[in-house]
Amino acid sequence: MSDSVRALSRRKWLMMLGAVGGGAAAAAAGVTALLLDIHTKKQQAQAPFFRVVELTDQTEDPAVWGKSFPLQYDGYRRTAQMARTKHGGSEAVPRTATESDPRTTVAHSRLEEDPRLETMWAGYAFAVDFREERGHAYMLGDQTYTERQKASPQPGACVHCHASVYVPYMRLGDGDLIKGFEKMNPLPYAEARKQVEHPVACIDCHDPKTMELRVTRPGFIEGIKRAKAAEGIEGYEVNTMASRQEMRSYVCGQCHVEYHFKGEEKRLTYPWHDGLKVEAIADHYDAEGFSDWTHAKTGAKVLKAQHPEFEMWNQGIHARAGVACADCHMPFMREGAQKISSHHVRSPLLDLNRSCQSCHRASEAELRARVEEIQDRVYRLRNQAMDALVGLIGDLERAREAGRGDAELARARYLQRRAQFFLDFVEAENSTGFHAPEEAERILAEAIDFARQGQISLRDAEFAPTVALPAAFAVEAAAAAK
Repeated sequence: MSDSVRALSRRKWLMMLGAVGGGAAAAAAGVTALLLDIHTKKQQAQAPFFRVVELTDQTEDPAVWGKSFPLQYDGYRRTAQMARTKHGGSEAVPRTATESDPRTTVAHSRLEEDPRLETMWAGYAFAVDFREERGHAYMLGDQTYTERQKASPQPGACVHCHASVYVPYMRLGDGDLIKGFEKMNPLPYAEARKQVEHPVACIDCHDPKTMELRVTRPGFIEGIKRAKAAEGIEGYEVNTMASRQEMRSYVCGQCHVEYHFKGEEKRLTYPWHDGLKVEAIADHYDAEGFSDWTHAKTGAKVLKAQHPEFEMWNQGIHARAGVACADCHMPFMREGAQKISSHHVRSPLLDLNRSCQSCHRASEAELRARVEEIQDRVYRLRNQAMDALVGLIGDLERAREAGRGDAELARARYLQRRAQFFLDFVEAENSTGFHAPEEAERILAEAIDFARQGQISLRDAEFAPTVALPAAFAVEAAAAAK
């Protein structure tokens, strides 16, 4: 072998050794970087937050909490974003701010979208102003400036679900939550509004020392105790007896519920004495002789359902499977090594990957199609129920104008009350039936049946409806007949 060949061979070997050495060094550097990253994330995981500020049971401002929990606070602030799905949400509708109403955007009007709602709520404040729901960022302002406040002044009980009330209640009650609640309820809304500053905030759902979830709304504390008693569980105390997974629904159920203002003291009450189903609630109102208002067109003593998401969710497959409200509306997300619950509370349809695909192995397009098919079906039934109710209201109005008395109209009026509440239970529930599809469809079918029975009873005095007049209504009808 010549010297030149040997030299070339030596150079090749040196190049190969250099390449191997360089590769080994690069690999070592990569492993080192990986180990360093793992170590860093382990350190991050051991310290999920840094207590930048001291939080107490009087720290009401969510911006202060945000100094220690910037990721959660960022999500909380993004509830101001507006987005519309096929059957819910709202895009921003511009408006000119005024001295009496500084809002520059509102949600779209549901009354303009469906004028039948004005007929259903004739004589009630909701027939004046009813708009699509917006995110938590707007919950206090939209209640403060709604035209309903002018049409029918509201009591202070309304702030229970539209404001951060834990600190105001404690302040009014000199450290006693329930006493503060009792003092706030009967105040005129304008006076109660001066006591509160923020929409729902961190302190309403979290213990400031431990960050554990907690229920702070007296209405729910008392309501869930009644509901558990109806199940045979006496003395239920939600903050000591509920599991962590249950609390991930209960903190939402503090406000997303049906309720009424009871008595002269306007005590905000969740009507769960006999359970959470619509019949149990309607029967309870009947037994109490409670009505929200007298219908302007028919004279019926009727009910207005509020926003019974918690009651409806309890009848659905997700609740039976142990899925909490937060699992879908506040899904877990990763930021670096931290796993947090998203505080950008919104429709799962706007975050299908985190909200749905963690359990359902289907494409986003398939999941969206499934949800919208359910909602389309419920919405069609809702429209049929609305037509049936409007038909009954029209018949009652004409019968009244023809001079038929209260005793003659009693059965049809009660059937209007029943049909109206059942329909509104689904109408006011913010999932277009998705929280419990079969239950929503059953309720709407019952509403249609009640409305049609009401129409028959006006035409046939011998007709026997499937629901009898409750005692209070029967006594009233008998008195009217004399």
